[in-house]
Parts: sequence; structure tokens; C-alpha cells
Amino acid sequence: MNDRDRRESGRLMLISPERVFYAGLLGRPRKRTSGGFNIYVAMRGSLKIIEGKSELVGELGVVPPYVPHSVESEHPCIICLVIEPETVEPSAMEGLSTRIAGTDAPDIARRIRAAYETLRLQQGRRGFTTGEFDQLCFGEALPDRKLDHRIKRSAAKLNDFSGSKMTAADCAVSAGLSPSRFLHLFKEQTGVSFRAFRAWKRARHLLHFANQNINLAHLAQDIGYPDSTHFSHSIRRFYGLKPRAIFLGSRDLAIYPSDPGVLDSAGLRHGRP
Repeated sequence: MNDRDRRESGRLMLISPERVFYAGLLGRPRKRTSGGFNIYVAMRGSLKIIEGKSELVGELGVVPPYVPHSVESEHPCIICLVIEPETVEPSAMEGLSTRIAGTDAPDIARRIRAAYETLRLQQGRRGFTTGEFDQLCFGEALPDRKLDHRIKRSAAKLNDFSGSKMTAADCAVSAGLSPSRFLHLFKEQTGVSFRAFRAWKRARHLLHFANQNINLAHLAQDIGYPDSTHFSHSIRRFYGLKPRAIFLGSRDLAIYPSDPGVLDSAGLRHGRP
């Protein structure tokens, strides 16, 4: 399928190290455990989000990072926004989650659906910043999370393709810390272990290739998985779908990366204006 066919399908994904905007097939996922805040919006009708014994039925809902859940939708397609927790102040995400769960829910759902229509009509877009993403979806830019600059730099490196193979020892040396001190500071700052964080970023990197005709065994090796079994298990844990199912359902998905020219204070791709 060529790029024009993908644009005309209406299914799209914007992806940056900080955000994802996905509008496409839901499929039939099992339980999933995303490493980001997932905001689900029904394309039409309603959806159901199941967390343990609790169920939420409505136009939209938000699930915090690393919380196992499943999603069902009346419509075969769904909108899902992913916000990386290390990039946003926790109080801001708490406030947004409260609004999504409260009386602001219909307005937020309408705004995100309108954002989708805007993106769908902007064929062939060449990039976006995090500020533009937030403004389009929420009407304001979400504030940066304040992290120790050494941890922020290590976290940013793990978003890069080569970073998926980085070890805690590598990051500790770069940060000028002992491995034990680095691991302690990383979890203290981000709220998650280095190992769990790296596993999520590795699985997330697959999204960049989701609409390509690619050898999955080679992709698994390139991303840093030891073998196809570990690759399949990790992808199913984070997305609730086997890798092959993700690729089959994404053939007509148009994928737009963030602006590669935008750099942060550490000299890394950051996606902010």
C-alpha cells in the first residue's frame, strides 16, 4: 500500500518520544499494560475500559502507566493518545485525569475527535512539536516534568533506536554515578525501575515500523530482543496483541513522526517548540 492510499484510509498515527496520537483499528486485544498514560476516545458510540474488577463505560477514559487493562469498543476503530509520564508534571496529569473522569469528559472527547478530523485533513504533514500536539488535543501545553538532568538525559537516550540496547551501566557512566546510585535515582525520579522503563521504550519503538512490510524476526533483533519468543511476549504484554496482528492491522495506517529538527537542552530530539 502506498502513502496516498494510507492517507485516504483516514487511519493515522502521530508519534514522538513524548506523545502518540493513534486513530485506527482496535482489533481484539487481550489485557494490555502500557508504559504511558493512555487516553482512549470512542470514534463513535461508546467504549468500555476494564481494570481488574472495575469497568468504565463512556466516550473516553484514561488509564495510568503500567496498569493492566483491556478495551472494548462499539466501533471497530478507536482513538488512543499516549502521554509518556516522565515528560509531564504528575500534578498536571492528575488534573487532566480528573477532568476526563468528571463533567468535562464530553468536551474533551469532542476536542480530541475534532483534533482527529484536523489531522486527517492535513495530508502529508511533515512533523509536529509536543506543544502543538497538546494544544490541538487539550487546548494547552502540558508542563514539563522536573527531573534531575542526568536522569532526563538517560531517559531521552532510551527513546532513540540505538538507546534500546543501552544498559544501566552505560547510563550510569554517562551520568557520572555508580550503577547502584543511578538505578536508585532513576526510580526515585521516574517512579519506575530502569528495567521496566527500557522494556516499554523498546516495545514502543515498534510503532515506528507498524505499517511496513518488514521481517519481524529481523526487527526484533534490531530493537534488541534476544529472540522472537521474548519479542512476542513483550509486545503482547504491552499492547495485548501479537506483533503480527499489529502489523496486519496497520497496513493502511499513515504514520507521521515528530519534527526531527527540534532539539532539547541536552541536544536530543525533544519535540517541544
